[in-house]
Amino acid sequence: MRFETYLIDGSEVRIPIPENYSDCVKLIKSDNYRHNGRKDSIFRIWLSSFTRTSMQFSLWYRLSQHKGWAKPLTRYMLNRMKIKCGLFIPAKTKIGYGMYIQHCFGIVINPTAVIGNNSHFSQLTSIGANTQQAAKIGNNVYLGPGSIIVDNIEIGSGACIGAGAVVVKSVQQNAVVGGVPAKALNSLPHPEYIRHPYKEEWL
Repeated sequence: MRFETYLIDGSEVRIPIPENYSDCVKLIKSDNYRHNGRKDSIFRIWLSSFTRTSMQFSLWYRLSQHKGWAKPLTRYMLNRMKIKCGLFIPAKTKIGYGMYIQHCFGIVINPTAVIGNNSHFSQLTSIGANTQQAAKIGNNVYLGPGSIIVDNIEIGSGACIGAGAVVVKSVQQNAVVGGVPAKALNSLPHPEYIRHPYKEEWL
Protein backbone atom coordinates (compact mmCIF):
# COMPACT_ATOMS: atom_id res chain seq x y z
CA MET A 1 0.00 0.00 0.00
CA ARG A 2 1.29 3.43 -0.93
CA PHE A 3 0.29 6.56 0.98
CA GLU A 4 -0.08 10.17 -0.15
CA THR A 5 0.12 12.86 2.52
CA TYR A 6 -1.89 16.08 2.40
CA LEU A 7 -1.84 19.07 4.74
CA ILE A 8 -5.47 19.89 5.54
CA ASP A 9 -6.22 22.71 7.99
CA GLY A 10 -2.73 22.35 9.44
CA SER A 11 -2.85 18.59 10.01
CA GLU A 12 -1.33 15.79 7.94
CA VAL A 13 -3.80 13.39 6.36
CA ARG A 14 -2.46 10.12 4.91
CA ILE A 15 -4.51 8.70 2.05
CA PRO A 16 -3.86 5.02 1.13
CA ILE A 17 -3.42 4.36 -2.60
CA PRO A 18 -3.85 0.69 -3.59
CA GLU A 19 -1.09 -0.75 -5.76
CA ASN A 20 -2.60 -4.21 -6.26
CA TYR A 21 -5.84 -6.11 -5.67
CA SER A 22 -4.65 -7.23 -2.24
CA ASP A 23 -4.51 -3.55 -1.23
CA CYS A 24 -8.00 -3.05 -2.66
CA VAL A 25 -9.31 -5.89 -0.50
CA LYS A 26 -7.81 -4.27 2.60
CA LEU A 27 -9.69 -1.06 1.83
CA ILE A 28 -12.93 -2.98 1.21
CA LYS A 29 -12.53 -4.65 4.61
CA SER A 30 -11.97 -1.25 6.23
CA ASP A 31 -15.21 0.04 4.69
CA ASN A 32 -17.07 -3.04 5.89
CA TYR A 33 -15.72 -2.53 9.43
CA ARG A 34 -17.21 0.96 9.48
CA HIS A 35 -20.63 -0.57 8.81
CA ASN A 36 -20.72 -3.36 11.37
CA GLY A 37 -17.60 -3.20 13.55
CA ARG A 38 -16.46 -6.65 12.38
CA LYS A 39 -13.33 -7.77 10.55
CA ASP A 40 -15.15 -10.03 8.09
CA SER A 41 -13.56 -12.15 5.37
CA ILE A 42 -13.79 -10.88 1.82
CA PHE A 43 -16.07 -13.83 1.00
CA ARG A 44 -18.54 -12.79 3.69
CA ILE A 45 -18.36 -9.19 2.50
CA TRP A 46 -19.02 -10.32 -1.07
CA LEU A 47 -22.11 -12.22 0.10
CA SER A 48 -23.36 -9.20 2.03
CA SER A 49 -22.96 -7.01 -1.06
CA PHE A 50 -25.99 -8.74 -2.61
CA THR A 51 -28.26 -7.20 0.02
CA ARG A 52 -26.26 -4.15 1.13
CA THR A 53 -25.88 -1.51 -1.58
CA SER A 54 -23.20 0.40 0.30
CA MET A 55 -20.88 -2.61 0.36
CA GLN A 56 -21.67 -3.45 -3.25
CA PHE A 57 -20.53 0.03 -4.21
CA SER A 58 -17.44 -0.17 -1.99
CA LEU A 59 -16.48 -3.49 -3.59
CA TRP A 60 -16.50 -2.17 -7.14
CA TYR A 61 -15.18 1.30 -6.31
CA ARG A 62 -12.14 -0.02 -4.45
CA LEU A 63 -11.36 -2.69 -7.05
CA SER A 64 -11.66 -0.16 -9.87
CA GLN A 65 -8.92 1.98 -8.26
CA HIS A 66 -6.31 -0.54 -9.42
CA LYS A 67 -5.72 -0.73 -13.16
CA GLY A 68 -5.19 -4.49 -13.23
CA TRP A 69 -6.53 -7.33 -15.33
CA ALA A 70 -10.10 -6.87 -13.99
CA LYS A 71 -10.31 -3.19 -14.91
CA PRO A 72 -12.93 -3.60 -17.71
CA LEU A 73 -15.26 -5.49 -15.34
CA THR A 74 -14.74 -3.26 -12.31
CA ARG A 75 -15.24 -0.04 -14.28
CA TYR A 76 -18.36 -1.50 -15.93
CA MET A 77 -19.84 -2.47 -12.56
CA LEU A 78 -18.94 0.92 -11.08
CA ASN A 79 -20.76 2.59 -13.95
CA ARG A 80 -23.79 0.40 -13.28
CA MET A 81 -23.81 1.62 -9.68
CA LYS A 82 -23.76 5.19 -10.99
CA ILE A 83 -26.81 4.56 -13.15
CA LYS A 84 -28.65 2.45 -10.57
CA CYS A 85 -28.16 4.61 -7.48
CA GLY A 86 -26.90 7.96 -8.76
CA LEU A 87 -23.50 7.41 -7.14
CA PHE A 88 -21.22 9.64 -9.20
CA ILE A 89 -17.92 8.82 -7.47
CA PRO A 90 -15.19 8.24 -10.08
CA ALA A 91 -12.50 5.62 -9.51
CA LYS A 92 -9.81 8.32 -9.55
CA THR A 93 -11.34 10.13 -6.55
CA LYS A 94 -9.02 9.74 -3.56
CA ILE A 95 -10.92 8.49 -0.52
CA GLY A 96 -9.13 7.10 2.53
CA TYR A 97 -9.83 3.87 4.38
CA GLY A 98 -13.05 3.40 6.32
CA MET A 99 -15.51 4.94 3.85
CA TYR A 100 -19.09 4.83 5.13
CA ILE A 101 -22.10 5.59 2.93
CA GLN A 102 -25.23 5.87 5.06
CA HIS A 103 -27.80 5.82 2.26
CA CYS A 104 -26.64 4.99 -1.25
CA PHE A 105 -28.53 7.53 -3.30
CA GLY A 106 -27.65 10.74 -5.11
CA ILE A 107 -24.03 11.29 -4.11
CA VAL A 108 -21.83 13.33 -6.48
CA ILE A 109 -18.10 13.78 -5.86
CA ASN A 110 -15.67 15.57 -8.17
CA PRO A 111 -12.73 13.34 -9.23
CA THR A 112 -10.23 15.94 -7.95
CA ALA A 113 -11.58 15.83 -4.39
CA VAL A 114 -9.33 14.46 -1.64
CA ILE A 115 -11.20 12.83 1.25
CA GLY A 116 -9.54 11.51 4.38
CA ASN A 117 -10.03 8.37 6.42
CA ASN A 118 -13.20 7.26 8.22
CA SER A 119 -15.41 9.56 6.16
CA HIS A 120 -19.21 9.53 6.49
CA PHE A 121 -21.36 10.30 3.45
CA SER A 122 -25.10 10.81 3.67
CA GLN A 123 -27.60 10.79 0.84
CA LEU A 124 -27.64 13.70 -1.64
CA THR A 125 -24.13 14.81 -0.71
CA SER A 126 -22.33 16.85 -3.36
CA ILE A 127 -18.64 17.78 -3.47
CA GLY A 128 -18.07 19.85 -6.59
CA ALA A 129 -15.86 22.47 -8.16
CA ASN A 130 -16.14 25.33 -10.63
CA THR A 131 -12.34 25.38 -10.75
CA GLN A 132 -9.74 22.70 -11.44
CA GLN A 133 -9.62 21.48 -7.84
CA ALA A 134 -12.39 20.34 -5.51
CA ALA A 135 -12.28 20.33 -1.71
CA LYS A 136 -9.78 18.61 0.54
CA ILE A 137 -11.46 16.92 3.50
CA GLY A 138 -9.71 15.58 6.60
CA ASN A 139 -10.23 12.45 8.69
CA ASN A 140 -13.37 11.54 10.63
CA VAL A 141 -15.59 14.07 8.88
CA TYR A 142 -19.38 13.70 8.90
CA LEU A 143 -21.29 15.03 5.89
CA GLY A 144 -25.01 15.30 6.62
CA PRO A 145 -27.86 14.63 4.16
CA GLY A 146 -28.03 17.14 1.33
CA SER A 147 -24.76 18.82 2.25
CA ILE A 148 -22.90 20.64 -0.53
CA ILE A 149 -19.17 21.39 -0.52
CA VAL A 150 -18.17 23.97 -3.13
CA ASP A 151 -14.77 24.49 -4.79
CA ASN A 152 -11.22 24.27 -3.45
CA ILE A 153 -11.76 24.67 0.30
CA GLU A 154 -10.54 22.65 3.28
CA ILE A 155 -12.66 20.76 5.80
CA GLY A 156 -10.60 20.01 8.90
CA SER A 157 -10.53 16.60 10.57
CA GLY A 158 -13.38 15.86 12.97
CA ALA A 159 -15.70 18.46 11.41
CA CYS A 160 -19.44 17.92 11.25
CA ILE A 161 -21.37 19.35 8.29
CA GLY A 162 -25.07 19.67 9.07
CA ALA A 163 -27.92 18.51 6.85
CA GLY A 164 -28.58 20.81 3.91
CA ALA A 165 -25.51 22.96 4.56
CA VAL A 166 -23.85 24.74 1.65
CA VAL A 167 -20.17 25.08 2.52
CA VAL A 168 -18.34 27.76 0.54
CA LYS A 169 -15.54 28.57 3.03
CA SER A 170 -12.97 26.38 4.77
CA VAL A 171 -14.06 24.69 8.02
CA GLN A 172 -11.75 24.28 11.01
CA GLN A 173 -11.03 20.98 12.74
CA ASN A 174 -13.82 19.65 14.99
CA ALA A 175 -16.14 22.48 13.99
CA VAL A 176 -19.90 22.03 13.53
CA VAL A 177 -21.39 24.06 10.69
CA GLY A 178 -24.83 24.39 9.16
CA GLY A 179 -27.03 26.67 7.09
CA VAL A 180 -26.88 28.38 3.71
CA PRO A 181 -24.17 29.51 3.47
CA ALA A 182 -22.76 27.33 6.25
CA LYS A 183 -21.70 29.02 9.48
CA ALA A 184 -20.30 27.75 12.78
CA LEU A 185 -23.00 26.57 15.21
CA ASN A 186 -23.00 26.88 18.99
CA SER A 187 -22.93 23.16 19.63
CA LEU A 188 -20.38 20.44 20.22
CA PRO A 189 -19.22 17.89 17.64
CA HIS A 190 -20.96 14.54 17.56
CA PRO A 191 -18.19 11.92 17.58
CA GLU A 192 -20.79 9.13 17.67
CA TYR A 193 -21.59 9.94 14.05
CA ILE A 194 -18.29 8.30 13.09
CA ARG A 195 -19.21 4.77 14.06
CA HIS A 196 -16.60 2.01 14.27
CA PRO A 197 -13.59 4.08 13.14
CA TYR A 198 -10.97 1.98 11.38
CA LYS A 199 -7.26 2.25 12.28
CA GLU A 200 -4.42 2.64 9.81
CA GLU A 201 -2.29 -0.04 11.49
CA TRP A 202 -4.95 -2.62 10.61
CA LEU A 203 -4.35 -2.17 6.89
